[in-house]
Amino acid sequence: MARASVTADQVLVRKLNTSLIMECLRTKGPLSRAALSSATGLNRSTVSSIIHDLLQKNLVREIGVQSSARTGRPGILLELNPEGGCAIGVEIGVNFISALLTDFVARVLWRKRIPTCPEEKQERIIQKAEEIVEEALSIGKAHGLSPLGIGLGVPGLVNIQEGMLVFAPNLRWFNVPLRQMWTQRFEIPVYVENEANAAALGEYYFGNARGIQNLIYLSAGVGLGGGIIIKGRLFRGSNGYAGEIGHMTVDPNGELCGCGKRGCWETMVGPRAIVRRVRRELEKGRESLILSAVGNDLDRIDMNVVVQAAQDGDPVAKSALEEVGVYLGIGISNLVNAFNPEMVVLGGALSLASPFLLPVIEETVRANALPQPREALTITTSAHGADACVMGAVALVLDEILREPMLPML
Repeated sequence: MARASVTADQVLVRKLNTSLIMECLRTKGPLSRAALSSATGLNRSTVSSIIHDLLQKNLVREIGVQSSARTGRPGILLELNPEGGCAIGVEIGVNFISALLTDFVARVLWRKRIPTCPEEKQERIIQKAEEIVEEALSIGKAHGLSPLGIGLGVPGLVNIQEGMLVFAPNLRWFNVPLRQMWTQRFEIPVYVENEANAAALGEYYFGNARGIQNLIYLSAGVGLGGGIIIKGRLFRGSNGYAGEIGHMTVDPNGELCGCGKRGCWETMVGPRAIVRRVRRELEKGRESLILSAVGNDLDRIDMNVVVQAAQDGDPVAKSALEEVGVYLGIGISNLVNAFNPEMVVLGGALSLASPFLLPVIEETVRANALPQPREALTITTSAHGADACVMGAVALVLDEILREPMLPML
């Protein structure tokens, strides 16, 4: 029993050391073995042994020789191998399905996005997503890349342990065992995550939040979700449901939300709230460029129309965006006071309107957040726009491999 315990401890230590080396190569590579030893604090024999295994698994490659300034001896540079495999990122949104195929260093090889209708049957939407995954797998195979896994972002509460979508308010889906379904179908690892959490991870790995250890990502689509990263790791709460900040009750007598409650924050600051504000003003007889843009059909107003009108100087559009900016700023002030993040990132539809929202948000946060938590705060927009969640879904796959690489037993 003692021998088994020692062996298990050795395997755990080796996994942790391997993860440390791969993360170092991801963020600082290319590096030599000697530089890796210096950067990680591991002795050279440990680094050399782990690099040997990673080379065998095709996850790392040697790319050339660099002379040491101190010794003059050449050092072989190492980096993560783009041909180490491919990852598929998928987002099932309320009215679309989006997917990306990337190599092992997250370079996009292929992408696809199709519209869907929330009224479509759940089975049909999932079938469409599966067909896109099949297409991605075939393209990965054509590139000679082995599939590492599928990351899936969905708009709702996710049981991470089971990979189950527990409740998606705006889709009206309940208890969908997505990981089980897709693992059985595709026979590769599947990681299911709330779309805002996935987007936050993508921003941390590949976007404007690289190197930021504490951040909050706000994701606006049909609803409003939040992803929270603390000390470089997703904060999921006690049973995985943290981040549903769009459903904070702001006005108990307010608009009915898709979750069944009234006055949720997302009913006041999401894209639908912006469109509602615009429609109310137009129904009062206000003149606006929006009317001609939609042919006087108010049902055709969407976020893109409002943003374009605001860019053209339309007062109705600008007023609606500024009003929403105030409510966003108030909510963000509360999050800043509670979590003290280094950065707040606006994603999804909010990033489209950032020229109008950001100044109002920043002014409101200055007026409402406590001085100390907001002192070093940066508020910015997502680097990936509409691709934020699918890049995050890719990050789910790569994060698992980088943090838990499978290596031979000692």
